[in-house]
Amino acid sequence: MKIYLYYIGKARDENANGMAEEYIKRSNRYAQCEMREIQPARFDPWAKHPAAFKILLDPAGKALDSVQFSKLIGKSEDEARDLVFVIGGADGLPTGWRERPCLLLSLSAMTWPHELARAMLAEQLYRAFAMLRGHPYPR
Repeated sequence: MKIYLYYIGKARDENANGMAEEYIKRSNRYAQCEMREIQPARFDPWAKHPAAFKILLDPAGKALDSVQFSKLIGKSEDEARDLVFVIGGADGLPTGWRERPCLLLSLSAMTWPHELARAMLAEQLYRAFAMLRGHPYPR
């Protein structure tokens, strides 16, 4: 299983980006994880990762708590199915993308800068792996 965390828009806040990178680095202990910027006009997650489970972040998406999220990660691990996460930019997700994911996920009903959303998602990935492995981190 591989995890891809894609985001739209430049990372302007170095501190938030550093936090996201740190959690991605920690998650790499458990699965291959990659985080990078994409430009929707030149990148199609459905063409690039046809068999992956695609999760797009959107405030109108389904809210999961950390336990439910870890079960989602564990299921993908059990199925050896790649996970693709996409975080929209300042204008949200590109037209037509909201209707196509396997799951539309909300981190919160509040709106967050995409840099913070990246850090929050990366932390939840690490937390999920730690929970699945019985690591003391999520206590």
